[in-house]
Amino acid sequence: MNPVLTKILCERHVTLLKQAAATVFRLTFIRHPPLWYSGSNSLASKRHYRSMPTHGIGRYKYLLPKEVPRKKRERLQMKQLKPGTDTEYGVLNIQLTGYDMTLVEHYSQYVHRLCNQLKIKVEESYAMPTKSTEISVLQEQGTKMNVEGVIQSHERIVQISGLSSLLAPIVVEVLQTNQPEGIQLCIKEHTEADFKARFKARPELEGLMAQMN
Repeated sequence: MNPVLTKILCERHVTLLKQAAATVFRLTFIRHPPLWYSGSNSLASKRHYRSMPTHGIGRYKYLLPKEVPRKKRERLQMKQLKPGTDTEYGVLNIQLTGYDMTLVEHYSQYVHRLCNQLKIKVEESYAMPTKSTEISVLQEQGTKMNVEGVIQSHERIVQISGLSSLLAPIVVEVLQTNQPEGIQLCIKEHTEADFKARFKARPELEGLMAQMN
């Protein structure tokens, strides 16, 4: 047989086989579509995982720690003052005042550490409200005052108790020796007026409370 004719017949048989396979596949796909086919109606009825419990999948609230209800802050009450004796002082306030807040803060930390090293009990260490002072200059001709600037003074209090009378001169001398420039040092007995000075004055609220009482 002619080889050219044999080649043509083979190609024709291959084409017919491909067409027949495609027809069979198309008919089978239409009658019995596979499960992975997105348009199949049988997929929805065979999804077994729809009826299985999820066990909190997608939820995260149970993973968070339980929130503890915040307690209402009580108003700060003044502690009972400890009276001094013949051998030791009562409650003393070491007042540190200056215009440089960083310097005042560092010196108050030094005073606090010194008291801890000398076994002096530190009751509290707190900051007082910042005070502002305006600097005004009178004009050469006229009576009008011009504000040139505002100076802010910062104050820190280190409150101690139980300071012995023998150790007090040594502590004062050490504090004065290491006192930086621009810092004013004052040691005085703690009073009720000092406790009230910690809080900002609210004259409007105090007036309303006085009217209610």
